[in-house]
Amino acid sequence: MTVTEAPRSGLSTTTAISLRGVSKAFGHGGNAVVALEGITLDVARGEFVCLVGASGCGKSTSLNLIAGLDRPTIGEVAVHGRTALMFQEAALFPWLTVRDNVALPLRLAGRGKAERHRRADELLEQVHLGGQGGRRPHELSGGMRQRAALARALAQDAEILLMDEPFGALDAMTRDLLHDELEQVWSTTGLTIVFVTHNVREAARLSDRIVLLTSLPGKVADEFPVTIARPRRIDSPEVMGLAAAVTDRLRAEVRRHGD
Repeated sequence: MTVTEAPRSGLSTTTAISLRGVSKAFGHGGNAVVALEGITLDVARGEFVCLVGASGCGKSTSLNLIAGLDRPTIGEVAVHGRTALMFQEAALFPWLTVRDNVALPLRLAGRGKAERHRRADELLEQVHLGGQGGRRPHELSGGMRQRAALARALAQDAEILLMDEPFGALDAMTRDLLHDELEQVWSTTGLTIVFVTHNVREAARLSDRIVLLTSLPGKVADEFPVTIARPRRIDSPEVMGLAAAVTDRLRAEVRRHGD
């Protein structure tokens, strides 16, 4: 098993993430549960990839391996660039202001107070939270807290953003607005994004490519290039048509697993 990380500037390739024959098992012997089996996947620098699949297919496990929070049982994970993680819960510290939450990675990096507050305010403007830096997390709506979490991720100067169902708990209108804002951040920063979702239309709305994983153990069952012109609407005929095709394929995988 191997997990490697290389500086982005030293690459002679356009690949940001590479998984080769990756399997992950939890437990030992007859009690082991195989979450992922034989995953081989490349993500190009600047690409927006969505992972979809039924519950228990290993989507979150894949993100943990890419982030270096866990190690594969078998295979190699190579990540070329700094990573940041976003989860379904914003996980902001309630005793800190929004500005100080965003500035926390800068504080940990040893930046001075004036510099980190200036940078935090710039990032809050970027995610449409300008003027909100002095508030506490409990004073924000769910969508605003996720915007703050995105700003904090950007403060880490990451080149790869890993997102584990970050909008899953939000209402449809807020989620739609955040889709627009995330797409804008992605297009202006050149980030590589790997985005886990159960929402197939969300995947069709956001991504360059949809990767469908099988049910336990997770394997790559299919890939769907998304060639729909941007900007997109989640209720457009093109997005809904692609989502229907992916859903049909997902339904077949779930049925196969059940049989």
